[in-house]
Amino acid sequence: MAKLHTKRHGKSGSLKPIMEKGQLPEGLKVNKEEIEKLIVDYAQHGMPPALIGETLKKEKGVGYIKQITGKRLMQILKDNNMKFDLPPDLMDLMKKAVRLNKHMANNHMDVHNKIRLKRVESKIWRLTKYYINEGVLPEGWRYNAQQAELLIKRV
Repeated sequence: MAKLHTKRHGKSGSLKPIMEKGQLPEGLKVNKEEIEKLIVDYAQHGMPPALIGETLKKEKGVGYIKQITGKRLMQILKDNNMKFDLPPDLMDLMKKAVRLNKHMANNHMDVHNKIRLKRVESKIWRLTKYYINEGVLPEGWRYNAQQAELLIKRV
């Protein structure tokens, strides 16, 4: 797959370790049910999904949640009725755009961050199109910088 803002192709990352079905990684101290319970507990305390995965990896040694549980982290949260107003990846991009807008208000001549802001906003627009087509966001939902700032303050 080509990189986002260039026509060049990047090298792929490392491969996941091959595991037999039902086999757990060596040195893992928790089982499938405990991992799912930890994920739900962390989400109830307000942790975003990316931080949940990072915490499980550091504290419990869980490398790949899907290999152990058979489900992705977001699927585990959906199965336990843990829903988000907006998808977490879209929310993270909106937070970044709000920070860049605040920076640009004080630093009008910062050309590099002006370009970065345009890139982040284009990612947001592309992601909203995807989520509207998937039915996650309502049909008339649009990104607006002022509304994004209000959403970020609310959260």
